[in-house]
Amino acid sequence: MGVWFPDLRDRLSAGDTLDEAMLNAPEVLELWAEAMIESGQKLPPPRSLTELKTDSEVAQDLATFMVALIPFPAGLRQRAAERP
Repeated sequence: MGVWFPDLRDRLSAGDTLDEAMLNAPEVLELWAEAMIESGQKLPPPRSLTELKTDSEVAQDLATFMVALIPFPAGLRQRAAERP
């Protein structure tokens, strides 16, 4: 099973079950964000579900598959904002 992040190209969370993939998803977000921060890149703002539905590259997938919101790891956006 897998969890796909439409705002993060080529980032997936996987598991033997959907529950396991969902439990692994925050770690994927955290690792991605830490790599962005460490390399001096800015974290892009997340798009809303409404915005994603208007994106022709992801709209069909959103209409076909289950949508789940994965919370962004606490403190990482603030840490990114504090970096010079």
